[in-house]
Amino acid sequence: MIANPLKNLRVSKYQIPPHNLIPNTSIQRHPLLIYHSAFPSSASAAAIESHLHKIGVVTPQWRFTMYSTTHFHSSSHEVLVISNGKAKLCFGGEENPENVEPVVEKGDVIVVPAGVGHRLLEDIEGGFKMVGSYPTGKQWDMCYGREEEKEKIESIQELKWFDRDPIYGQDGPVLNTS
Repeated sequence: MIANPLKNLRVSKYQIPPHNLIPNTSIQRHPLLIYHSAFPSSASAAAIESHLHKIGVVTPQWRFTMYSTTHFHSSSHEVLVISNGKAKLCFGGEENPENVEPVVEKGDVIVVPAGVGHRLLEDIEGGFKMVGSYPTGKQWDMCYGREEEKEKIESIQELKWFDRDPIYGQDGPVLNTS
């Protein structure tokens, strides 16, 4: 297993209230999770993708940075593995007084529940990249908190949560979110 041992993992959990038309964690009540240093900093994007395929919970779909516009997904939860660099991100909407603005770096994993607004605030070192993955069989969409997206937002409550952890399989933080 390429991931660092679960027993050494430090996890941050955040419940983020809705703001304007960004539902954040209010619909399913699953928190935003950050697995700090889940992968060694020496892990390449290809090795991370191989590990994710082996665990089989999510399918890697892209390698890119994070958009600088707040957006969320209504059709899927998202797993982001930082594969290069260090950045300050915003979760919950930049105008939300209860947003979360963590600094993440290579090796960190972010589990973003459907509905949680997110964006890049600052690429601290240059070259910030992530492996973006989604539950196997799910396709992601882009929502921006607009009035015409209300029906999509309502559909979030129907999404199934993970029954296995995307990084650790049968055990792991995503299984202990209540």
